[in-house]
Amino acid sequence: MDRLLEHRILPWVTLYHWDLPQELEDAGGWPARDTAERFADYAGLAMDALGDRVRWWTTLNEPWCSAVLGYETGRHAPGRRDRGDSLAAVHHLLLGHGLAAQRLREQAPRDPAEPLRVGITLNTTHAVPAGDTEADRAAARRADGFGTRLYTDPLALGRYPQDVLAALADEGLRLPVQGGDLETIAQPLDFLGINYYTSQFVSGADGRPVPQGRPVTAMDWEIVPEGLADHLVRLGRDYPGVPLYVTENGAAFDDRAAADGTVPDPDRTAYLAAHIDAVDRARAAGADVRGYFAWSLLDNFEWGYGYDKRFGIVHVDYPTQRRTVKQSGHWFSEHIRNSRSGAV
Repeated sequence: MDRLLEHRILPWVTLYHWDLPQELEDAGGWPARDTAERFADYAGLAMDALGDRVRWWTTLNEPWCSAVLGYETGRHAPGRRDRGDSLAAVHHLLLGHGLAAQRLREQAPRDPAEPLRVGITLNTTHAVPAGDTEADRAAARRADGFGTRLYTDPLALGRYPQDVLAALADEGLRLPVQGGDLETIAQPLDFLGINYYTSQFVSGADGRPVPQGRPVTAMDWEIVPEGLADHLVRLGRDYPGVPLYVTENGAAFDDRAAADGTVPDPDRTAYLAAHIDAVDRARAAGADVRGYFAWSLLDNFEWGYGYDKRFGIVHVDYPTQRRTVKQSGHWFSEHIRNSRSGAV
């Protein structure tokens, strides 16, 4: 942290990126309400340790992944498959955010020259009807409800979306909301982080995304930069007064070093350029977008994919740990240096 500040790099701390201690998972994990309280305790400890140097705090990264991939589909740790547990995890993650935000603000050192800022990062779903039919529109709204509004509405508006609650009731399911929970969740947001990689074109036939024949990344995700612009404008419209940051945006490609030692990655360079342009267009259309973070600085461990997927703008040779700035990294540096848009 001190080295970042020495180099005039503003530190942003993310308290939770899917790394629940095993002891808490053994006690029930995020489906258990007590985990939200323990997360608030952890936030207080982190503030005590770093609060004199860090003023930007993100409570959770992508609670959808923690709840759905961890407790419903089993694709991520802890690998459980129970829809009821997943929904309980959704609520308790959001409750944990609210409790942690309160704790951070209570324990933060007072520094009027640098106000404390607390927010959360979501991987919201930009759902688009695959066709011009009522079934497609209904399917897209359902995807939006479970992928975006289930999180953004309680955070920004203090309520869960009624259509989502009704859909859950049809399944015989409910969120474990107790008195005062929604007020706790709806703590003032100094910023809302949005992670964006692609859009979903949803069909009413089965509610699944329909490929559009667009170019894809190494993750097999279609490249839809205009979706980022549309999504940011929509969020700005639906949740006015909440500053937005693009906290993750980038692409995995199969990068290889050239004979001269450079790492050309024109596809990633084009991806970043197109999406930063989309942020500029969203700002021009009125969205209050105040910053952009590329994912990621380094090639790194991508969870279930291990080291197979490279997102970095800096190449890492894993056996030697040698770092080489890729073409995209040089472009990104130059763009920041020359940018007048304020988007990066």
